[in-house]
Amino acid sequence: MNQKRAILSVSDKTGIVDFAKELVALGFEVISTGGTAKALKEAGVPVTGVSDVTGFPECLDGRVKTLHPMIHAGILAMRGNPEHMQQLEKLGVTPIDVVAINLYPFKQTILKPGVTLEDAIENIDIGGPTMIRAAAKNWQDVSVIVDPADYGKVIAEYKENGSVSRDTKFALAGKVFDHTAQYDTMISTYLRRQRGEEGLPDDLSLTYEKVQDLRYGENPHQKAAFYREIGNHDNTLDAAEQLHGKELSYNNINDANGALDLLKEFGEEKPVAVAVKHANPCGVGTGETICQAYKNAYDADPVSIFGGIVALNRPVDKDTAQELAKIFLEIILAPAFDEDALSILTQKKNIRLLKLPNLAKPNSKDLLDMKKVAGGLLVQSLDTELLHEEDLKCVTKREPTPEEMEQLRFVWKVVKHVKSNGIALAKNNATVGIGPGQTNRITALELAIKYAGDKAAGSVMGSDAFFPFPDCVEAAQKAGITAIIQPGGSIRDQESIDAADKAGIAMVFTGMRHFKH
Repeated sequence: MNQKRAILSVSDKTGIVDFAKELVALGFEVISTGGTAKALKEAGVPVTGVSDVTGFPECLDGRVKTLHPMIHAGILAMRGNPEHMQQLEKLGVTPIDVVAINLYPFKQTILKPGVTLEDAIENIDIGGPTMIRAAAKNWQDVSVIVDPADYGKVIAEYKENGSVSRDTKFALAGKVFDHTAQYDTMISTYLRRQRGEEGLPDDLSLTYEKVQDLRYGENPHQKAAFYREIGNHDNTLDAAEQLHGKELSYNNINDANGALDLLKEFGEEKPVAVAVKHANPCGVGTGETICQAYKNAYDADPVSIFGGIVALNRPVDKDTAQELAKIFLEIILAPAFDEDALSILTQKKNIRLLKLPNLAKPNSKDLLDMKKVAGGLLVQSLDTELLHEEDLKCVTKREPTPEEMEQLRFVWKVVKHVKSNGIALAKNNATVGIGPGQTNRITALELAIKYAGDKAAGSVMGSDAFFPFPDCVEAAQKAGITAIIQPGGSIRDQESIDAADKAGIAMVFTGMRHFKH
């Protein structure tokens, strides 16, 4: 039993030929299956077929080939257990010292356009996970490799020491269970979506792929990384292409995501610009051109936008770039940048330019909204709804004019994305004042009015939740606000309605709240 043996069976064949050649040079017998065996033979590597080891032919279209005691006994036998080794000798089983396997390409299969359930099921690996889990369980004696990047380390240790170190084998075994956990979670998630199940599962497993390490988290003493959810999401931030600027930070990504979510409320019907600072919108504007939309967003709060993030739903042209370049911005997110725009904006060394062609496309309802808390995880469906038309009703004697109603719809899209307690004021298809994240609603309104200044007169107001008292309506009257949109639902709604009627303010209830914490 002094013969060293390795089994190689990979879907990702990166580096496998060179790895096999090095193993053979080190005195290993290489066992392989199917496409891997073919690739090795074509490269001149001596290969023993699995069927030659098991004495049993591959069958069921290759579904059964490695599921055999001659393979698994060779992997699972504990070399330091005399009884195990005696049994191997009696059974004529040669131990397997190296297992290099990566699994059927399930992820790549389900990401293909038009993939069928049958195709997906056929790409669920059975033998591969069984072998690598067995090898990882017996990690003291077996080197198991699921990542081609580890081939070189294993070969180097064999060449230097004649064996792979205990620490390396333990680390490789850990990667196996990371790999199989992600693999099984992808399958579970895919099948759950195929079943169209409503609600949230009793047991929730999640898997993400690292996009990049970040310099730090919200603060320099916190570690951070950005992970991608596995799926066909061409309209989310992880799909953006960075064209220019320094590395994205944790706060950059969080704020850019907030800007993107708000931008999606407007679709592509008209040019829209969204400015965000510290995860709250500070200016939103529309216009006949994207340049005018940006100017309107800038004018909404020219102080807060400095050092903020701007998202646009139209390509950035020369005129818009010239305006954007006038102040310091962290990120500009747009579907495209023309050559003139790039030549202007890339003169600013640190500004990040992110290209996301499908940024205006709505988020998938399959996505979940999650917030980590100590010892647990809060999970909910994404807030992808705005309002239900059948629930929209005017509750005051005066109904909003068509122009006011247009502005109320605009401001409702904005206030949905303002941290609670949130108030937004708008006029002429642009915000004029936003009051975010206050511990009471009247302070949020007072802050929005302060930001708006003289522009509050003639504006409309959106509130993310109901008014518990008539004080907000009374403050709106003093500021010259002409119409209000809010969810309604307070036991004291009538007091606010009466105050609005007294002030001649039109007020519309949506019946839908948009808390954002």
